[in-house]
Amino acid sequence: MIRKYVKKPVVIEAVRWNGTNSDEMEAFIGKSATWCVVLGRHIDCLAISTLEGKMTANLGDWIIKGVNGEFYPCKPDIFEKSYYAYPDSEEAKAS
Repeated sequence: MIRKYVKKPVVIEAVRWNGTNSDEMEAFIGKSATWCVVLGRHIDCLAISTLEGKMTANLGDWIIKGVNGEFYPCKPDIFEKSYYAYPDSEEAKAS
């Protein structure tokens, strides 16, 4: 029998990488990510260790901290379809 299910609401933490918030990204992700380097200089991507292996995050992607403390990237269009600002967050208060 096919049944329908609703995903449990879970409050997550996320930071959007904009290319100028490297310090914020390092403080948020810690050792779970490394900067992509080509010819000795940083480029606009992060390699993130996830439960599924290494994943690449590009500028504009959201980095999400999962329910078990794991990190993973999420494309902006998927993030917008899946999440909204938590009522107590600064983003929700601003809108």
